[in-house]
Amino acid sequence: MTSSYPGGSASPRRRTPLAALVAASGISSLGMAATLVAVPWFVLHSTGSGARTGLVATAEVLGLLCSAVLAGPVVDRLPVRATSIGADLLTAAAISLIPLLHAGGALPLPVLIVLVFLVGAARGPSDTSKQLLLPGAMARAGVTAERATGAVEGARRIGMMAGAPLAGLLIATVGPVRTLYADVAAMVLVALLVAALVPASARPRPADGVPPHGSYAQELRFGLVQLRRDRLLGAMVGVLMLTNALDGALNGVLYPAYGTQVLRSSALFGAMVTAMGAGALLGAALYGWAGHRMPRRAVFVGAFVLVGAVRCAALAAEPRAAVLLTVLALSGIGSGVVGPLMMSVAYERVPEEVRGRVFGLLVAAALAATPLGMLGAGLALDAWGLVAALLGTGALYLAVTLAPLVFPVWRQLDARGPAEPATPAEPATPAEAPVGRELGPPATVGAGILTE
Repeated sequence: MTSSYPGGSASPRRRTPLAALVAASGISSLGMAATLVAVPWFVLHSTGSGARTGLVATAEVLGLLCSAVLAGPVVDRLPVRATSIGADLLTAAAISLIPLLHAGGALPLPVLIVLVFLVGAARGPSDTSKQLLLPGAMARAGVTAERATGAVEGARRIGMMAGAPLAGLLIATVGPVRTLYADVAAMVLVALLVAALVPASARPRPADGVPPHGSYAQELRFGLVQLRRDRLLGAMVGVLMLTNALDGALNGVLYPAYGTQVLRSSALFGAMVTAMGAGALLGAALYGWAGHRMPRRAVFVGAFVLVGAVRCAALAAEPRAAVLLTVLALSGIGSGVVGPLMMSVAYERVPEEVRGRVFGLLVAAALAATPLGMLGAGLALDAWGLVAALLGTGALYLAVTLAPLVFPVWRQLDARGPAEPATPAEPATPAEAPVGRELGPPATVGAGILTE
């Protein structure tokens, strides 16, 4: 993607908002890693049930899914920075209830499921609002979208890489439930960072022919129309929907099962996540450095093959720990590339004034099948065992991620620039306009949502 940014021309003060958002990404990921490790470990260790572990893991995804669908028009209306701060504080409050209720003996499985659902529901607006703050910060700093999204993704991976072993250590010392206080502290710190260092963003001027605000249903429908008309984004969502379901199966169920059944160590389990994080950090750095010169379609396919088939095959083989961690680090390189690549495409093709809706719908569509993946993995684990579940997941992953080599629409990945305007089948209503700016280039980037 071409950019008019004068690389390296911004003063340190003008780079502060971008640095704050990068730091917020790393800190929130560190806390999220604690939850990612601690909650499934607690459920699996307490109940011994893969199905119940999958159910709890699914609850957070369902919360994120619901908020991604329903909160988009709200995020587009509310002050972005205030939304980010409020969502982070709400996330911290929901997480803090888990150890508090457990200490009082009032945390049965249904209550845990509700609380985890609330955590996911709060994380949705938190993530979307920071995505809306990022274009202004990168424009202020004078950097390209590839570099900014690569930096954010790299910080996120550093947080995951540091948070997983920290969670393993905390689980061994204070237990899995109290480990969640690390996530509480992280979300409070993120809220303070955004409040202190990221300026409020001015709302973009509505495009010609579009009233400033329609009804909630009209604005939600407008986001759906924009997403539906861009064939490349639609194809990306289709692949992401399936691969995120398989990622949910791996991260939410099969990873914890591997830690308890094969490694039998929370520390080694944390090291698995750290190895993926180290590779992903390298992948994000490589893409931030050279992503604007890479062929996107080939990179997209290669990255997903590393993340899916290679990782599942390595886990199913049950090699020695050193070999496993090396392969997982290699697999992580692909994971680190995928996020900034897709966010660069999204910032390029989605107009600024509708990003809250479209980004939320992108996340929701990509996550729609994730609960099924988690539940299916839990059932497969109980019925067929760990190795068969891993091999089946890897085979499905490989079949899905080869689709971009078959269907012509994926060639648009390599055609950097705004999407071609779509011609609607019928006259646009005010809620569907502006057709003339159909997924055109956002004004703030001159020319990111989905995470593992």
